[in-house]
Amino acid sequence: MDLNFTPEEIAFRDEARHFFRSAVPESIRAKVAEGEGLTRDDMINAQRTLHKRGWATVNWPVEWGGQDWTPIQVYLYQDEMQQANVPAPIAFNVSMVGPVIAQFGNQAMKQRFLPATANVDIFWCQGFSEPGSGSDLASLRTKAEKRGDKYVINGQKTWTTLAQYADWIFCLCRTDPAAKAQEGISFILIDMKTPGITVRPIITMDGGREVNEVFFDDVEVPVENLVGQENKGWDYAKFLLGNERTGIARVGASKAKIARIKQLAALEFAGERPLIETPRFQEKLAAVEVELKALEMTQLRVVSDERKLAKGRQNPASSILKLKGSVIQQQLTEMLMEVVGPYVMPYQRDFEGNNEPIIGPDYASEAAPMYFNYRKVSIYGGSNEIQRNIIAKAILGL
Repeated sequence: MDLNFTPEEIAFRDEARHFFRSAVPESIRAKVAEGEGLTRDDMINAQRTLHKRGWATVNWPVEWGGQDWTPIQVYLYQDEMQQANVPAPIAFNVSMVGPVIAQFGNQAMKQRFLPATANVDIFWCQGFSEPGSGSDLASLRTKAEKRGDKYVINGQKTWTTLAQYADWIFCLCRTDPAAKAQEGISFILIDMKTPGITVRPIITMDGGREVNEVFFDDVEVPVENLVGQENKGWDYAKFLLGNERTGIARVGASKAKIARIKQLAALEFAGERPLIETPRFQEKLAAVEVELKALEMTQLRVVSDERKLAKGRQNPASSILKLKGSVIQQQLTEMLMEVVGPYVMPYQRDFEGNNEPIIGPDYASEAAPMYFNYRKVSIYGGSNEIQRNIIAKAILGL
């Protein structure tokens, strides 16, 4: 494999690098770099900046705002975006429901939803997981009963990320209880303002409110909000998950975290010299950098396999990217904890009634929340245990 980029690819990389660092507000990029949570407006403003350039929905069909880029261009776009600490376009809009509507929706649905989804005039969330139906998603029980020109929906979704911000939710619902598990599921779009919907926060171990429970009690939805055909939702969900895994290694984001760790390790002292100058810390950081470089080379090998990507097939080596990428991301949050040292213990999230000053430097307050939050990266997008099974079967032939 030739690891050298062509002059055209280098020019594209430089164009992307300049755009991300000049067009997206520094205030938003600083929040990403420091691990501070983004507001709804931050996410919308960042995506609209990309959308204005035509770079928010690059994976969509060209007629709906996509870019006819090569896999290398997509890789460079993602890498430069992550290194610049630019928030990725909202995944629920751009990588999930948008491509599903573009592929399986009728023309009226495409015209109604795709432009609004791209510009975040509609903020989406995903209604897939349920209590008892996470990894075994086909066992979901939320029911959509067709009554005339409406579906009446009852059930519960859980771990619904950013539901508190969402205008609409795309849901998998059981429309044929008598069919085999995967064959009786439909993909339905639901306005979150519809009577009968309740959103309840789940406070996570980092103190944040990122995920929620969503309850449906006799929620009436027009049948025209069904995507594609009834009882074909499982096929559409598999298509969606293929888009969700794009760029899951997050090599660029890990590069940015390493730069941040180096910056902060130069400010913290171990004895009489900066932590960054101590041999043991240098060894640990170098070991992670070597692992990251190996991961980057693996990602480039996957990206360069244009034949499989063009056919829409999932390269089994992408499981290596997911597995190793999540391990490295977690290692880096652990190193940030080490940099902050004892100031990581009294971490404080802003909460009602808290008027105590932050203990230690400002940058210390987000180290622990980031560490706890990143425990999830080895689970979402297919747990690391599942990825090991895929690698063993598809690559090693075991």
